[in-house]
Amino acid sequence: MVQWSYMRTFVVYKERSDHARDVETFLHDFTKQTGKQIDTVNPDTPDGAQLCTTYDIMQYPTVVAVNVNTGTIQNIWQGLPLPTISEVSYYVS
Repeated sequence: MVQWSYMRTFVVYKERSDHARDVETFLHDFTKQTGKQIDTVNPDTPDGAQLCTTYDIMQYPTVVAVNVNTGTIQNIWQGLPLPTISEVSYYVS
């Protein structure tokens, strides 16, 4: 029996920061080019802080692709420059 893996892809960033404009432009362009959206996580919220602790995220922005079935990181991009849209789109369902 084949088990399909489901990916969750998200970007961790602070909305009021030096890198916010780069992230928001990336997210806009990503949706425009792929028709898909990427979740965003604010590391200053309780849920965001827990996610950062779980995946050892200490730098912003960070784009993460996680296998939901196993909880393992499939790919992670930290800091600027952000990855290309094609690099990330592989992981977005």
